[in-house]
Amino acid sequence: MNTRWLPEIIEGWTAKILEGCDVPPEQATEAASMLVRSELRGYKTHGMTRLASYAARLQANEFNPRPQMTHRVLSGGIVLNADGAMGQIAGPHAVRLGLEALRTTASVLIVMQSCGHLGALGIHTLLAAEGGAFSMMGQHTPPALAMEGFRGPAIGHNPIAFGCPLPGQAPIVFDVACSVAARGHVLLAAREGKPIPEGWALDAQGRPTTDAQLALEGSLMPMSGHKGMGIAMMVECLAGALAASAASLGAPRGDAMQDAFLWLVRPEAYAGREAFDEYMRQWTQTYVSASADARLPGMRGDAIEREARMHGMTLPTAIAHELAALGERLGVPLPT
Repeated sequence: MNTRWLPEIIEGWTAKILEGCDVPPEQATEAASMLVRSELRGYKTHGMTRLASYAARLQANEFNPRPQMTHRVLSGGIVLNADGAMGQIAGPHAVRLGLEALRTTASVLIVMQSCGHLGALGIHTLLAAEGGAFSMMGQHTPPALAMEGFRGPAIGHNPIAFGCPLPGQAPIVFDVACSVAARGHVLLAAREGKPIPEGWALDAQGRPTTDAQLALEGSLMPMSGHKGMGIAMMVECLAGALAASAASLGAPRGDAMQDAFLWLVRPEAYAGREAFDEYMRQWTQTYVSASADARLPGMRGDAIEREARMHGMTLPTAIAHELAALGERLGVPLPT
């Protein structure tokens, strides 16, 4: 299936799929936009490949299709109760709350409780950067990381991202999991029956493996060894401990609800906008001039998104077939 689609066609179809899972139209449209934009910017493991599993979770009420999100404001911070919302709905909502708060404060830390899987965190920090703010975001996950010889997963792979406006150019967006490779890459390899590279994962006995299915039954390996473990611990402190409640402490650490944090900073409140912009220009110019191959994080994503919006998007054959089957089940045929 080598069909090429206009992104807005897939966005509209995705929104209809989510509406078929009882998501209100406005929220379905926003979530669809986030999923498609993730796909367009190259986050293949967090784009359209996630739709079928999200639909299943909505239908099973593991995600709340009609959340009533609430928040309370404190000095320099916000506590957002996402009420089980999809991450693609809760994340943009948190960004809007943060940007609004920056009208009267220099910095705001938002902790997000009862939040579904946020997908590609870089899409959320991109939204904040497009709104003029520096931002950092992290989400804790169920235990997934282990070092060789561990008896099982010890800590989440806890993705973290930041976004920063860059004058005259697309924002810088950096997005990583604390594992060597995101679990989504392992899921995709297992789905396609392909092996994974050495150094990505361990089996259930703590031994290195290239078998994607054995890796899913075992653990991911942290990037840069103990350094990746340390960053995962930082995310646990910010996204887990700060968002903790009596209810979450007593709940099993499943993977449906994953608390998160989002920190936003208004650049002009510190150095002033002119000085900030000039500094950003200088260091990024030094960086990219150091090599013909040097590029800033986010530049490739911006380029391929622009290309796809001009000339259409394609999907891997296996994912296109999966989406077609999903559309058939829900009575919303995938456009061809």
